[in-house]
Amino acid sequence: MNGPPIDAETHNPDIKEVITDKLLDAEIPGFQAEFDPLEAERLGAFKEDALSEQDALDSTIDHTAEVEDERG
Repeated sequence: MNGPPIDAETHNPDIKEVITDKLLDAEIPGFQAEFDPLEAERLGAFKEDALSEQDALDSTIDHTAEVEDERG
């Protein structure tokens, strides 16, 4: 039941070629290339690089302190 992780290239050796073709198609004005979730993930579409909630709150507090300092 617990097997090794599935490697997309193992089951679809042509995935690099498919992605390359879709990227070329996407450069055509007006053409809407569709990528399945696996293709999008391989292209980095789901890379999480957002600020954490705490980082966002910290930056707001710093900004507020700077504004108050400028007002005197």
